[in-house]
Amino acid sequence: MIKHLRELLDLSRGKDKRLAVAVAQDEVVLKAVDAAVREDIVVPILVGDEKLIREEAEKAGIGLKGYEIVHVEGIEEAAAKAVELASKGEADLLMKGKLQTAQIMRTVLKEEYGLRTGMTMGMVSVFEIPEFPRLLVLTDAGMTLSPDLSQKLDLIRHAIKVANILGIDTPKVGLVSAVETVNPKLQATIDAALIAKMADRKQIKGAIIDGPFALDNVVSKEAAKHKGIESPVAGEADIIVTPDINAGNILYKALIFLAKAKSASTIMGARVPIVLTSRADSDETKLYSIALTAALS
Repeated sequence: MIKHLRELLDLSRGKDKRLAVAVAQDEVVLKAVDAAVREDIVVPILVGDEKLIREEAEKAGIGLKGYEIVHVEGIEEAAAKAVELASKGEADLLMKGKLQTAQIMRTVLKEEYGLRTGMTMGMVSVFEIPEFPRLLVLTDAGMTLSPDLSQKLDLIRHAIKVANILGIDTPKVGLVSAVETVNPKLQATIDAALIAKMADRKQIKGAIIDGPFALDNVVSKEAAKHKGIESPVAGEADIIVTPDINAGNILYKALIFLAKAKSASTIMGARVPIVLTSRADSDETKLYSIALTAALS
């Protein structure tokens, strides 16, 4: 079982995963890709304006010897070309470069590329938190705005796959809300109870699932005991499923900026996983995100 995110590098190293970077003329993205190349994690295909790519690489102090560059002018055209490479099997994973998330996702979802799987696309993040005894998986902090019951099931299935990559064979999944009891006025608690019952009846396999939980009693045995909550997931969750993107994003940023957690994230639900990094992400986060996505591909 992986206990530190740096172990993702060993897991994904030497597999020659081909990474298509859409609109690659971005210094931050090129630094992340170069770090992954030096760790022998990916073989990059830089798609975009070649002149601008070389200018950004020079600013970053990156030599592009051995890099494949596919010259395409225009943001939409470059996004389309990168997605096309993935759809034809010429790339194993995608990465967002200098374009908006909505632009690349809109291209990924076009039927002509055949990257849809019928599942909800969602963001899965993994955190290494100081003084916390295990890696913690979180979904969804960046993609699905307000998932309904069916979408939450897909997000859980994505998160289980990530947990399996981390070496957790049967992860414990906690669905969180503001409270740990079912309240008819809080849809998140109703969804959690329904999903927990579905798991009891083996409609969802490969994990132990329960909820609703408040955040404290899904990560702290003491808090769960104090509130009289008895569950194999209480205080021992490997995966946390938040009720919507507001809760997920707030928890994500609180862990990074307040708890000083390290993280890695990926977008799942398409035929190939997708790396989405932010300028606010640390270089370490970007590298771990590429490694996680490569491992999943």
